[in-house]
Amino acid sequence: MRVILKQDVENVGRRGDILNVSPGFGRNYLIPQKLALEVTSSNLKVIEIEKEHLKMKNEQERLSFQEIIQKLNQLTLTFIRKAGEKDVIFGSVSAPDIKEALDKLGFDIDKKKIVLADPLKRLGNYTVPVKVYHDDKAEIRVEIKKEEEVTAEEKKKENEDGQGKEKLETKAKTGEEEEKKGRD
Repeated sequence: MRVILKQDVENVGRRGDILNVSPGFGRNYLIPQKLALEVTSSNLKVIEIEKEHLKMKNEQERLSFQEIIQKLNQLTLTFIRKAGEKDVIFGSVSAPDIKEALDKLGFDIDKKKIVLADPLKRLGNYTVPVKVYHDDKAEIRVEIKKEEEVTAEEKKKENEDGQGKEKLETKAKTGEEEEKKGRD
């Protein structure tokens, strides 16, 4: 049975594709769910007109997503985790962690589009592909650092800047005290 897909159907095809499918699949699933039409001359003409409009719309979407892809390619996400002796971290960095970090930066990407076969369980630098638009992918750099290394780096920066830990603690305390005064 030949059908024309009206919508993208996962593992079957994309909108506008003309496919040969088994008669049962076409009559019992695709056509009743309004996912496809049976191939006739009038349906072909309608689909051809829709394909032209869809092609223009897809090209505009693709151009808008190219900008997002470029921003994501320049992005480096840093995760700080506790780690054991052999650079194995306690826990892992998984797709939901990456999605959360991207959300904080203003990117709205579904966690299913983050292509991560297994969660990251070691310290180091990784490249994680992200599906942005159909076949177009961006690659995000993910860096996992050991917690102790980061705190040592922060201390060095504080000493170089002339800001001691005491000043930071006093600022935090005064902020807490002001909140208490506001509640009373």
